[in-house]
Amino acid sequence: MKFFLTTIFGLLLGTSLVFSQPKADSGFTLLFNGKDFSGWKMNKTNESLEGKVDAGKMRFIIKDGNLVIDPKVKGDLTINTAQDFEKDVHIKFEYKPDTKCNNDLFLRGMKFDIKKGDVKNIKFDDWNSFEIILKSDSAEFKNNGELQKTLKAKPGKTPFGIRAENGGIEFKNLQYK
Repeated sequence: MKFFLTTIFGLLLGTSLVFSQPKADSGFTLLFNGKDFSGWKMNKTNESLEGKVDAGKMRFIIKDGNLVIDPKVKGDLTINTAQDFEKDVHIKFEYKPDTKCNNDLFLRGMKFDIKKGDVKNIKFDDWNSFEIILKSDSAEFKNNGELQKTLKAKPGKTPFGIRAENGGIEFKNLQYK
């Protein structure tokens, strides 16, 4: 009986960890709630994705609390945060790319490619951490703590965008301060 209860408890604990809701780090605010696309919109149409669990004809989906670009669904589409970013901002998240991943991030006129050859120390089919630290007009892009590049940001305000181009990728714990 003890073995049975221990096994059941372990399974329940493991399940709750797999489907746990995202939680922002101290001082950060979530950009993605893990349940739906509230706070996001389609890039070209500006269509609100409030309350939806898929976007772009299933190109973007919610799976196990993660924002997923489904590689089986084709289409070059971008989703943006409903919120614009104008001043200094620190955006961070975890992501899990497949080996064919070639997807992009956009912020203040900058584009960053997440693909083999462009990202040093990238782990495919495993979780990576990513940060964009924008101060004044300069942005640092870091993958797993290592500086990837520094770019000059354009003035003005823009949303943070995620582009589905090729291959699959999952995102979790998207947050900013």
